Amino acid sequence: MDFRLSDDQLSIQSIAREFAQKRIAPVAAELDATGRFPLENIREMGQLGLMGIEVPEEYGGAGMDPVAYALAMIEIGAADTAHSTIMSVNNSLYCNGILQHGTEEQKQKYVRAIASGEHIGAYALTEPQSGSDASAMHTQASRNADGDWVINGKKSWITSGPVAKYIILFAITTPGIGAKGISAFIIDTARPGFHAGKVEPKLGIRASATCEIEFHDYVCPAGDMLGPQGKGFGIAMGVLDAGRIGIASQAVGLCRAAYQASVAYVQERKAFGHAIGSFQMIQAKIADMKCRLDAAELLTLRAAFAKGEADRTGGRFSTEAAVAKLYASEAAMWVTHQAVQIHGGMGYSKEMPLERYFRDAKITEIYEGTSEIQRLVIARNETGLR
Repeated sequence: MDFRLSDDQLSIQSIAREFAQKRIAPVAAELDATGRFPLENIREMGQLGLMGIEVPEEYGGAGMDPVAYALAMIEIGAADTAHSTIMSVNNSLYCNGILQHGTEEQKQKYVRAIASGEHIGAYALTEPQSGSDASAMHTQASRNADGDWVINGKKSWITSGPVAKYIILFAITTPGIGAKGISAFIIDTARPGFHAGKVEPKLGIRASATCEIEFHDYVCPAGDMLGPQGKGFGIAMGVLDAGRIGIASQAVGLCRAAYQASVAYVQERKAFGHAIGSFQMIQAKIADMKCRLDAAELLTLRAAFAKGEADRTGGRFSTEAAVAKLYASEAAMWVTHQAVQIHGGMGYSKEMPLERYFRDAKITEIYEGTSEIQRLVIARNETGLR
């Protein structure tokens, strides 16, 4: 197997790394403390091509492949998980969803401004009563006399919801038939009937704005349905496959940041007259952290490669994406836990970024499919049993 990266992949990786270390890392702690949304940074990321990496150039993106996207996500995630969360939703869920299922008119109208960073995109599937059981939604859309769709309902945990210009929304168009009655829509948040509700006070990724959104007789033009009527649930699940690669990538970045901080610390910190890195217990932790980091990165890049192949052939990559997301997120949680332990009291202090890494890592095991859901996806795909 050839592990060498192309010039384009190395270029976007370098661009992301430089921006992450110069513009994101210095402000990450302050943004975490205040919860302030990093709008200026996000717009600059758009200008660098980071908010639409896989979007073809004719729609305002960088025109690169999924491996390039994963590499860039790792770099942004290593500096701040909140920035990478915003970037992931923009790329994997919003832009990818419209590129895969939208009409030419929809791509021209709704992708360009998002891929360039001029505006921000979001994705609305979860509801207060439906998380992992996504098809148990209540939000409904019904036709009016003009043939447009009137939407009513509430969605929750919407990343970038308070700042998004456009949102991919899933709603019931044919009640009583479960997942087959769900359709997808592109929502313009400037239209009457849309309301962004309370912002969630989160444990981590605090600079990534998350809120409830509500629809009260919101009129969505017929031309803004995404894909055919009744195919929304399939669209949602397919888009989440791509999203899981984004989350795996940010988890790898988080792993790397915690690991590198720990290696530097054990070389400098002394106890009993020796650098603590010379103690076998610490050495064992460092070795295990390194193994999990490398395995997570390789599984994530494999999933990104599989997506690229699927984009060309029309195949699936759901197993590879689920494996990467499951392993990388659990690796991030374990590695950051060990990093806090290695740093001792300083790891528990906000004077160092370890406690932020630890708080941020937890969400990677939850959003875009919990670890339990990833295990279901993997097992069902492998056995063929439901």
